[in-house]
Amino acid sequence: MTQPINLNKVRKARDRAEEKTRADANAAKHGRTKAQRVLEAAREAKAAERLDQLKFEDE
Repeated sequence: MTQPINLNKVRKARDRAEEKTRADANAAKHGRTKAQRVLEAAREAKAAERLDQLKFEDE
């Protein structure tokens, strides 16, 4: 006699696999690479530093 199959576990495993596939596709479509994040952070830091240099302080 074969072992009984828990259909809830099978369904949940199938759903998790589909969600993982969808998440991977979205990450590839909308995600940014580490190099892109580092470049953007450097640009923001440079812009903030430049803004601080141009501030006019009235004494």
